[in-house]
Amino acid sequence: MLSTPPRIQINAARLHQHIQELAQIGKIGETGVCRLALSKEDREGVELVKAWMEEAGMEAHIDPFANLIGRLKGNNPDAPGLMLGSHIDSQPYGGRFDGAIGVLGAIEVVQSLVDSGITPECDIEVVAFCDEEGCRFNKGLFGVRGMTGKLEANELERTDKNGITRREALMQFGCNPADFEDYVFQQGRIGTFLELHIEQGPILESLDAPIGIVTGISGPLWLTVEMTGFAGHAGSVPMSMRRDALLGSAKIIVALNELVQQVPGAPTVGTVGSLTVFPDSRNIIPEKVSFTIDLRDIDLSRRNALETELLSVIENVSREHGLTYTIREDTNSEPRYCAGWIMESLREEAGAMGISPPELMSGPFHDSLAMSYVCDYGMIFVRCLEGISHNPKEYATPEDITLGTELLYRTARRIALEKTGSQA
Repeated sequence: MLSTPPRIQINAARLHQHIQELAQIGKIGETGVCRLALSKEDREGVELVKAWMEEAGMEAHIDPFANLIGRLKGNNPDAPGLMLGSHIDSQPYGGRFDGAIGVLGAIEVVQSLVDSGITPECDIEVVAFCDEEGCRFNKGLFGVRGMTGKLEANELERTDKNGITRREALMQFGCNPADFEDYVFQQGRIGTFLELHIEQGPILESLDAPIGIVTGISGPLWLTVEMTGFAGHAGSVPMSMRRDALLGSAKIIVALNELVQQVPGAPTVGTVGSLTVFPDSRNIIPEKVSFTIDLRDIDLSRRNALETELLSVIENVSREHGLTYTIREDTNSEPRYCAGWIMESLREEAGAMGISPPELMSGPFHDSLAMSYVCDYGMIFVRCLEGISHNPKEYATPEDITLGTELLYRTARRIALEKTGSQA
């Protein structure tokens, strides 16, 4: 709760104008957005944001991994830099604020510094990372992992639902994957990464808090399971003789839901968000079913134990129904905690604004998750209506976004001037 309204130093009107303008690119319905990674809408959005970076006084370019990066030069180019940002790609049925406020808020931070005549000691970089969402090629955080040298084998051969490979999409976007070979991330270039993001959950709203300080990010485990049985006529094969891949998959899906609720109050979550059935006919017993599993927890040992239990379920169900199966691991990240000194800086700057934000973990992953392996990181969450995200009804008020961006500005200014981009 706010005791007295803080003095806002950023240009809130400019920030919200940018948010509204970007939301027109890939607009669906009245409030939705579809800017899939490496699509023509994504490219149009990147070009618009690049122009705003340059207006704010930054030099901007697109790197080989389709990350848009703007740089404001500081007094000491050898000091570890401060990076701010998030992503502007969206889900197919997404909202206006997910990721976008982190990029546009970061641009506002830099432009407010420039407008105030402040030159940072270290370089400040603002980044719009490519393909944070992962929905198009079923593996997210592509741009940030590419930038930091963490891509896995065969990532460029992943295909979307139309059969387009990531390699082809990158080239259509205007990037050349051949340039990956000559790209090397300079260790120590970035000392600190700060990310502003909507919460994508209901906790801040339940606490009547406009913004929050993030303590850490749950580790996501993404699996793709394919169950194979045998097709047969739905009217003639007795129930006891069937090898129904969909029935087996359904039992596994129900078991996942039960497993993640074993510990009351734990932040464990499990989701099956995509499922395909072959041959997908009303009167044929399903022969092959593929489905995704998304398992997350801030406690890695608990998540690992649940994975072991789930694998046992898959094996037992397959044996019971005469099925075979394969499991592909798409993502496996351990939980990562925010740097204590950054959290303390956020607390102190929030205190100077007259607010005391609650502290909470993040269930969704963010670009910060990958950045945590190369530098200290911190995050600010902004309250969103009913916790809705990845949906056109996603909404955060201009007042809450302004507060979050103001805290980002004050903390970034403090780090860039006093700590030269990192904790000494």
